[in-house]
Amino acid sequence: MYRDTDAAPDEPGGQSPATGVPGATDLDHLLVGLQLTDSAFPSGFYTLSHGLEGFVQEGAVDRDSLPLLLHDLLRHGVGPSDATALALAHRAATAGDWEAVAAVDRRLHATKLSQEMRRAAARTGRQLLDLAAEVFGTDGVARYHREVTARRAPGTQAVAAGVVYAAAGVPVRQAVAADLFAFCASFAGAALRLQLTDHRLAQVLLRRTAPVIAETTCQALARGFEDLGSTTFTADVMSARHERAEARLFAS
Repeated sequence: MYRDTDAAPDEPGGQSPATGVPGATDLDHLLVGLQLTDSAFPSGFYTLSHGLEGFVQEGAVDRDSLPLLLHDLLRHGVGPSDATALALAHRAATAGDWEAVAAVDRRLHATKLSQEMRRAAARTGRQLLDLAAEVFGTDGVARYHREVTARRAPGTQAVAAGVVYAAAGVPVRQAVAADLFAFCASFAGAALRLQLTDHRLAQVLLRRTAPVIAETTCQALARGFEDLGSTTFTADVMSARHERAEARLFAS
């Protein structure tokens, strides 16, 4: 059996500050963010195109317009809805106000107009909470996981992420930016599978989207509960058509 022979005999057994233990450092917060945004983290993001497949099916996007679509989705869709909900849920969870967390969760769920978007948000959020309860083992994650399991809250992905980041002690600004990057990386991955881009150009897309992520983060942090919602009417129409398509590669 392999053992760490350098560890002191009375050293605590493997509890990392990155799991939410008081005294976590900036490096711990970075490591949490890297783990949660890693494409290998099985939250279910790889099954989503975030509406992109619907645009492809309608011939409404190509390689040249792909960055414009992503930036519009960030500014007018994900930013005012999911990113704002994450920030609100993070602050409420940090304050221990679980009723407020659930209220944000329900409102975000209601703002998603198409059935597939509601299902995708809830499925990935519940998966995130279930896995994070095991990975991080913090009381806050376990508590909200029980609320969602009992169907007292929908458990949308953005709110689940806010709860997890808050429990791990990751600052709200960093949490919002990390989750927005995870969205963009997932979007770029979907574009690859839909043959709208290649691996090199996907990385160019992500880098050129960084200023929009920063802009969207700042705006999300400034919004309140009443501002939560999106204005992406074309994306909503594409999603509604996509959920009735005969052949689909992605769940959304």
